[in-house]
Amino acid sequence: MDTLCKTVRQDILHISQHSGHGHIPTCFSVIEMLRSVYATMRHDCANPQCDERDIFILSKGHAALAHYCMLARSGYFPIEEVYGFGAFRSKFGCHADRNSVTGVEWSTGSLGHGSGVAAGIALTFKIKKSPRKVFVLIGDGETNEGSVWESLMVAANLKLDNLYVLFDNNRSQSRCLPITNAVEKFKAFDCETFEVNGHDVDEINAALTTPPNGRPKVIVANTEKGFGCKTLVEEVFSWHRRSPSKDEMEMLLGELP
Repeated sequence: MDTLCKTVRQDILHISQHSGHGHIPTCFSVIEMLRSVYATMRHDCANPQCDERDIFILSKGHAALAHYCMLARSGYFPIEEVYGFGAFRSKFGCHADRNSVTGVEWSTGSLGHGSGVAAGIALTFKIKKSPRKVFVLIGDGETNEGSVWESLMVAANLKLDNLYVLFDNNRSQSRCLPITNAVEKFKAFDCETFEVNGHDVDEINAALTTPPNGRPKVIVANTEKGFGCKTLVEEVFSWHRRSPSKDEMEMLLGELP
């Protein structure tokens, strides 16, 4: 496991235990994708509103704690601040607020909206002839929303090759309406589609840095909810929205490789 990814997982466990909040398995499934995005896109923690920066949107907003921790470890603010996660009047809400947290570009929570916002921003950059890119991370559950596919149709029709969609294929919808044959579905919407191991930073980086070819890019990242901790993976549904006790914390930290 990448060192930074392990550190972020440790941060999430400590902050979740401290705050009593957090979707830990969901957060654990996106960490390598966040790592790759912040390693490849143009951004500057010393100048977060830089006019040349690329844009990242976490559409699956319930993984906000993972985003906060990655921002902190990327230099946007001290990790100690994130320990206020979910507290009364804390700027670190359980869903991110773009007006409160440095580095957060869009407030998300209602699933299915991020891809449409990302497509709109990508179109703006195209109209302005800007080289800036837009990255959006969506979950398999929210692709049950028709707005996701509508935005992809628009993006493909407008040839928005500055739009990068990371699809967290962690099979969280296995109990209701699962997204099967994800690669074929995205290809059918005329997106340049890659399939990667969502916990392999090198594979994700390679897909993100492939030169554009006139179409929006979708990276289907096959992931595990709770990746890194055996207990979380095996008991994923019971851990969906709970925080660990002190004893459970030691167990989970010990399971990290």
